[in-house]
Amino acid sequence: MSINKWIGAKLNPMDGLFSFDEDCLSEIENAITLIRNNPLPLLMLHPSNFNMPKCTKLMNDVFDCIENDLGFCLIDKLPLELLSDHEATSIYWLLSQMLGRPVAQKWCDGRMLYSVTDLGLSSGNGVRPDVTNEEQSFHTDNSYNICPPDVVGLLCLQPAMSGGVSRVVNMKSVLEKMNISHKTLVQRLYRPFVFDRQKEHSDRDPETLQNPILSSNGDDLRIRVSRNLIYQGYAIRGKRIDHIGEEALATFFDIIDDPEMYKEFKFEAGQIQFLNNRVIGHKRTRFEDGPDKDKKRHLCRVWLRGHDRVFYNG
Repeated sequence: MSINKWIGAKLNPMDGLFSFDEDCLSEIENAITLIRNNPLPLLMLHPSNFNMPKCTKLMNDVFDCIENDLGFCLIDKLPLELLSDHEATSIYWLLSQMLGRPVAQKWCDGRMLYSVTDLGLSSGNGVRPDVTNEEQSFHTDNSYNICPPDVVGLLCLQPAMSGGVSRVVNMKSVLEKMNISHKTLVQRLYRPFVFDRQKEHSDRDPETLQNPILSSNGDDLRIRVSRNLIYQGYAIRGKRIDHIGEEALATFFDIIDDPEMYKEFKFEAGQIQFLNNRVIGHKRTRFEDGPDKDKKRHLCRVWLRGHDRVFYNG
């Protein structure tokens, strides 16, 4: 893996953007017809049972982009006006498997497809920010547990009435900048921080986990970060972050949150986002839904991981 460093302000609007051409849309239409005529549970659907060479080629290009180029992409877009939500998620499920192997996203039920929508809750221990309408901090998914995904996918089924702007940041570029101004603080990121595990574990397991924010195996860098869950982890243990750790975390996020560093976009209905969860951080801003419950912001998420088992904890 060799993700190129980039700074959001220097990217072109079309960077990372892919499109379904007419051939891909024709294959999608044929796949939907086959699914309608031969109903199966969604998780049983696999690309090997469908004739989709153009879509496979597109997803190979997407894979190359997220593994060897920008680390993120946005695919524009599924024709939701012609599809039910179930049909749209079925196609999304097939496309995702062309990139990698889906894995469980919750410990308690092994959920493979996860709805990101506001449940009217406030984030905290056991409540992920993705089921609230709160502004998130830049993070990598499942940084707080044993086995994070390598790739995160999101399908937008319904955008918010207002807000909910998406942002992605290249953390390799963030670290390069931090190395210039605060090199000694970067070293602290390679030592463990305490994370709240969000109750995604058995009653016999500890509530917190210690992981470094940065780890590397040769040239293979992995970043695990969720600022809120680090603070929650220390609070659960009744401890405070050490002074150097606090300073390193603050400096890291001061750079990440610089608008020059990240790319911002409005996630539209039917669009699909994939990103490299090892080095690309992501977030969304606070949002508001309208009064119509059928028009609530709704994303469908998939996690892909090529190593360990498909269980939540690998």
